[in-house]
Amino acid sequence: MRIVLFGASGMIGQGVLRECLKDEAVTDVLCVVRTPLEMRHPRLREAVHTDFSDLSPLAGEFADADACFFCLGVSAAGRSEEEYRRITYDWTLAAARALTGGGDGNRGGDGQRRPVFVYVSGAGTDSTGNGRVMWARVKGRTENAVLAMPLRAYMFRPGYIHPVNGETSRTPGYRRLYAALSWLYPVLRRLVPKQVTTTEDLGRAMLAVARRADGDGGSGGGERVLHSPEINAAARE
Repeated sequence: MRIVLFGASGMIGQGVLRECLKDEAVTDVLCVVRTPLEMRHPRLREAVHTDFSDLSPLAGEFADADACFFCLGVSAAGRSEEEYRRITYDWTLAAARALTGGGDGNRGGDGQRRPVFVYVSGAGTDSTGNGRVMWARVKGRTENAVLAMPLRAYMFRPGYIHPVNGETSRTPGYRRLYAALSWLYPVLRRLVPKQVTTTEDLGRAMLAVARRADGDGGSGGGERVLHSPEINAAARE
C-alpha cells in the first residue's frame, strides 16, 4: 500500500506516520511538507512543496497512491474566515483532486480508480456548513466537498486526542495545554471513553479503513464519518 501523508510534522501526523512505517504492508509513504522532516526511513520519502493550493507539480507522485491521509490543519483562533477557509478547505480539496488525477492505483469493479482519502476533521463539525461557529461550518463544507468526489472518502471527527509516543503539537498553546492535561487522560478514558482517542489509534484506524475499502470491491463500505468510538473500533481491526 502506497500512502501520501499531509501534516506529518504536526502532532496527529507524527502519530500517523509512525503507524504507517510500523506496518509492513505499507510499501511507501510520501510526506508532502513545506520544510524537510528530521527523520529517515527506507520507506519514507518527502516532497518539499510550498504552494498547497496547487499540487500539479506533484501529479506523478499521486498517480499510483492507494490512499491519502490528510492530517494538516490549523487553529481558527485569530484567523479570518477567508484565511481559515484557504488552509482548511482549499488545501484539502487540492489534495483530494490531485489524488483523483489518474494512474493505475485502486480501482473498483467498474475499472474506475478510487483511492482512499482520509480527512481529519473534528468533533463538532457542522455538516450543514451553515452554522454560526466559523471553524465548524468551514470543516463541514470541506467534508461535504470531499465526500462528493470520486473517492472512497472517510471523515475522522475525533474529540480529545492523546499523544502516546512522544508526538508534540507545533502550536505553543496546544503544547502547553497537552502538557497540563496529560495526567488527566486516564480519567477521561474512564469517564468519557466515547470522546477520546490517541495518536496511535488514529494512525491504526486510517490504515484499517484503507484496507477495508480495498477489500470491498471498490464500494467503500462502512461508515464514512467516524467519531472517536468508531475510530477506536477501527484501530482494533
